[in-house]
Amino acid sequence: QVQLVESGGGLVQAGGSLRLSCAASGRTFSTYAMGWFRQAPGKEREFVAAISWSGGSTYYTNSVKGRFTISRDNAKNTVYLQMNSLKPEDTAGYYCAADPTGWGSREWSQYDYWGQGTQVTVSS
Repeated sequence: QVQLVESGGGLVQAGGSLRLSCAASGRTFSTYAMGWFRQAPGKEREFVAAISWSGGSTYYTNSVKGRFTISRDNAKNTVYLQMNSLKPEDTAGYYCAADPTGWGSREWSQYDYWGQGTQVTVSS
């Protein structure tokens, strides 16, 4: 069992930055791949980024490449999403999730555990 708690969301102007954190409970965190997804009102859940269990592989959706960076610290049971050059279209609830395969996926169905989410609002 893995419990996930996100933090770091907030209101920021376009062009600004935020760093999201996702703290995980459980001793098996280092065996899970971790992903970030987002969902805006009236829209489907969207893959943002993922990182493999070791941190050796990372994946991004095209719209955030070059602006967002996913990383993890297995000693702290935490995964991060550094978001730079934020745009109004990045406004959404952001959710972290744990994938037991360890490799990461763009498919939300691959993930077994989800956090409650943290809201990111980017003003123009």
